[in-house]
Amino acid sequence: MTKGNKEDLMWSLSLYGTAIGAGVLFLPINAGLGGLIPLIVMLVLAFPLTFLTHRALCRFVLEGSDKSDDITVVGQNYFGKFGGVLLTLLYFFAIFPILLVYSVGITNNIESFLVNQLGLGAPNRLWLSFLVVGVLMFVVSFGEEVVIKTMSAIVFPFIAVLVFSALWLIPKWNNALFENIHLSGVGGESLGVVMLLILPTMVFAFNHSPIISSLAVHCKQTYGQEADKKASTIIARSNVLMIVTVMFFVFSCAMCLSPAEFKEAKAQNLPILSYLANHFEDMKTFALVAPIVAFVAMGKSFFGHYLGVREGLNRLLFYATKQKISPTRANKITALITFLVAWLVAYENPSVLEIIESIGGPILAIILYLMPLYAIYKFPQLHKYKNPWQNLFILCFGLVTISTAIYRLF
Repeated sequence: MTKGNKEDLMWSLSLYGTAIGAGVLFLPINAGLGGLIPLIVMLVLAFPLTFLTHRALCRFVLEGSDKSDDITVVGQNYFGKFGGVLLTLLYFFAIFPILLVYSVGITNNIESFLVNQLGLGAPNRLWLSFLVVGVLMFVVSFGEEVVIKTMSAIVFPFIAVLVFSALWLIPKWNNALFENIHLSGVGGESLGVVMLLILPTMVFAFNHSPIISSLAVHCKQTYGQEADKKASTIIARSNVLMIVTVMFFVFSCAMCLSPAEFKEAKAQNLPILSYLANHFEDMKTFALVAPIVAFVAMGKSFFGHYLGVREGLNRLLFYATKQKISPTRANKITALITFLVAWLVAYENPSVLEIIESIGGPILAIILYLMPLYAIYKFPQLHKYKNPWQNLFILCFGLVTISTAIYRLF
């Protein structure tokens, strides 16, 4: 295997690692509430929605004038200084809250594992959160190359555990899913409402936009004129791997529980593996597997999201200092701010997941769905990416996702 192919594989796995985090442990619950039809619709939509939107965002960055230009610099070149600042703010606030959620989730996951699985006393949360966030930031301090290698190494065992969990559930499969082929969910909602509620969760579960800018810069510097072709191939491979493993896991969970039981799992606010461990008395091993899977999932996503946070916050520091701050100093300040805020939030343990998703959802959809489309039709250098049917598809679902997130917020 050539060096290029090895690097491409690492990047595909890193995209997978950024996307497939805690969201996959809750996706089966939201998807299973509606029965078979929403699951089939999600299966059909998952790849085109994920691939087309992330490829469009990658192309937006690829067309930057300099090979080292990331999304924040390209945004300023396209939209001017004010537009660039606005895009950077949107990009930062779409990613940073999610990173904070992972810092809380990992801290809670380790605390629960120590108390419930190992039978130890509850640790001091101040020092536990300090240690957790400190270790995570220690890994990212080694730079992008180490982060990419770490994530790609973690992905393999995570995929194995995800697939093994899905296979483990096969003896528990039943016909309940096929007995719920109807046009309404458990709560009596119409199929349209059920699908509306699934869309934001699906976008969140498969989102790897924080690392797309880094991928685009890598491809520009490594492949030159072939950057778009190479980046598209890397994104497509990672997306196929996502859809196959995650949807197999989702369908396996759906085959062993009824929509009413998914409703119960949602009411208990448990990840699906934890609910299954409690639901099936002969599957107590899941109680050990669940926290390990959750830790790996959220740890991977923390690393990937930090790359996006670093891009956004560094650019904001450059704006604030009128380009006088050095990149090295900006990296150190970004790392310090991220550590302090993540430590504080992890210690306080706020119940913020639904609020973060509701606020981050529309911002993420604007950056991932709408902004690249606007740029494609606005700027001549991007006109070559016009594809009316694909762009209309992205636009429609982008508007639906934004409206759904706003509906959930209010």
